[in-house]
Amino acid sequence: MSDSQTVSAAVAKLYNTYPFPPEALLDEPPPGYNWRWNWLAAHNFCTGQKPKRQDIRILDAGCGTGVSTEYLVHLNPQASVVGIDLSTGALAVAKERCQRSGANRVEFHHLSLFDVEELPGEFDLINCVGVLHHTSDPIRGIQALAKKLAPGGLMHIFVYGELGRWEIQLMQKAIALIQGDKKGDYRDGVQVGRQIFSSLPENNRIVKSEKQRWSLENHKDEHFADMYVHPQEIDYNIETLFELIDASGLEFIGFSNPSFWDLERLLGKAPELVERAKELSDRQLYRLIELLDPEVTHYEFFLGRPPLVKADWSDDNALLAAIPELNPCIEGFPSQCFFNYNYQIVNLSVEEFEFMQKCDSNSTVAEILTGVQLGLDEVRKLLQQQLILLTPA
Repeated sequence: MSDSQTVSAAVAKLYNTYPFPPEALLDEPPPGYNWRWNWLAAHNFCTGQKPKRQDIRILDAGCGTGVSTEYLVHLNPQASVVGIDLSTGALAVAKERCQRSGANRVEFHHLSLFDVEELPGEFDLINCVGVLHHTSDPIRGIQALAKKLAPGGLMHIFVYGELGRWEIQLMQKAIALIQGDKKGDYRDGVQVGRQIFSSLPENNRIVKSEKQRWSLENHKDEHFADMYVHPQEIDYNIETLFELIDASGLEFIGFSNPSFWDLERLLGKAPELVERAKELSDRQLYRLIELLDPEVTHYEFFLGRPPLVKADWSDDNALLAAIPELNPCIEGFPSQCFFNYNYQIVNLSVEEFEFMQKCDSNSTVAEILTGVQLGLDEVRKLLQQQLILLTPA
């Protein structure tokens, strides 16, 4: 077999042994939401406006046991969804998961990312979370996916970061050394790893990292195996990440956790340094932030295929003529206090609350403002907070 086939076989073996993720199967739609998997919310985040179509095609590339696939189906009721994965064991769980929860607009294929061209047509949204860094050639993988992205389409990607996974890398290497010839026996690897953790001193750096950050999920062997005995992993920093992104030929739209990439979060007490940092390019700024906060364990971001039209709501007349509606990924509304798309608490003023109550997908901003004492800058603030979506006139 080629190196690529060898790696793929080893990865498939891991997930056949430990299907991942191991979330419970439900006889109802999954709870809550992930806004990155909701076409309306994701499109609004990337372009500042509601998409023109909702009858889209979605690809879950590396769907595993179908946790993300199930959400993609339920959160996008007009979409058709396709899931692909290397592991037959994981796919079997994914099919059962979706069948039991009524996620019936989905089809699954036993397929590698590298062979995604075998699927017919293009996709408007491609979700690839926790997958590329486990392939033998992530650049080849992202290029294969990019070819299947439709014009105006979005791709959401999640890959590992090297700085925040330093202790994980050390444990991976330690387990492999002790396993020796048994490396690739994943059940043995989990047993070895558990023994190491139970034997190391409590003040050991690797032990402290595990207890502080990962132990709640790693009590399940599936999580432990995915983290510590995976046969293939490539971790990134900002510089190598953008080499991957550039190779895709797609447009980098932005990180889907933008608050992490705000320098004032770290240097707000030194505004003169924040001002000096404005001379940096975007990529240099990202690199500075991760150097100052090396806890970063992953990168999650959107790419797009042009033409991708982005709205500019600086013109008052355009804003007044737009039709607002509520972001579908909020919880607890109608109330002045509720959870936003990131499950953060939002407290609205009386006027903001009245405005959002009148966002019925039919009335324009101008029509709503005739009965609500709210300024256009406050409307823009609601849009900036991703609380409302706008459809241009």
